[in-house]
Amino acid sequence: MKFITTTKLFTATLCVAALVGCQGSSTSGGAKTEGKKEGKVLAEVNSGSITTGDFERELKNLPEYLKAMADTPQGRKEMLDTMVIRELILQQASKDGLDKGADIEEKLQDLRKRLIVESFLKKKVEVESKVSDEDMKKFYEQNKEKFKSGEQIKASHILVKTEKEAKDIAVQIKAGGNFEELAKKHSADSSATKGGDLGWFGKGSMVPAFEKAALVLKEGHISDVVKSDFGYHIIKLTGKRPAGIRPFEEIKEQIKGAIMPTKQQEIFQKIKEELKKTAKITIKEDVLNSIDGKKEEPKTDDKKPAGAAAPAAPEKK
Repeated sequence: MKFITTTKLFTATLCVAALVGCQGSSTSGGAKTEGKKEGKVLAEVNSGSITTGDFERELKNLPEYLKAMADTPQGRKEMLDTMVIRELILQQASKDGLDKGADIEEKLQDLRKRLIVESFLKKKVEVESKVSDEDMKKFYEQNKEKFKSGEQIKASHILVKTEKEAKDIAVQIKAGGNFEELAKKHSADSSATKGGDLGWFGKGSMVPAFEKAALVLKEGHISDVVKSDFGYHIIKLTGKRPAGIRPFEEIKEQIKGAIMPTKQQEIFQKIKEELKKTAKITIKEDVLNSIDGKKEEPKTDDKKPAGAAAPAAPEKK
């Protein structure tokens, strides 16, 4: 199913992100940190600890597509376990003296410079690269053909691993249970944080079993338990719309995302020009040219120099 990413794939990616470590996050133990640790202790790892402050920083710096996964109980558990592994690696690396090498210090200095530059540019670009409603409406009017779509439906779902669990939830819904709250509590899909909302989609966007069940529902109605390769679903149809050009308000954020890169590039170019205006810069061309030691060697081949007489053609007998 295209709109459902398997839990295993999300969890594996989440764990890699936590193991490598997100920008600005740190734990105690082997890697020395400055300042007081924030929040309550989540895990004690030998002489070190992982706090709620560490965990929240980790979450904050995760890529957007992973944040939903980390909002699930299983995702949080996996992420904390991986942070524990990272802490153990840091402690062992410290014992081995790998945290004090010249190579590490050099890389830390380079990283510090990059982070400062990134922070400066982010602040400047975010302040100056605002996209107005007028800009977005203009883009919409000029590119309406790009926003055409076929007939679409909007649905929410609750995805669980077993048929029994799905049937139990279906009973709760029929008894008056809130679909969205039950999705947040039980669904194994990343859409759980949004009450199971999958947004708008057309035919061919999902596996046949799911699509067949969703398309026959009336707006506001809820399906029986539906089995697919991903597990067991309970589907709620929340909207239907005919083919046509999608309304501006619905794709506003999409348009903003399309305009923003160009706007940011313009701002970045402006920043470069302004900084250079007030700076004294001298480029040492001779030194620059000497950096690459690969000098072109004169070509040596058996070809005659330009202007030399060509050998006579053999006579025909």
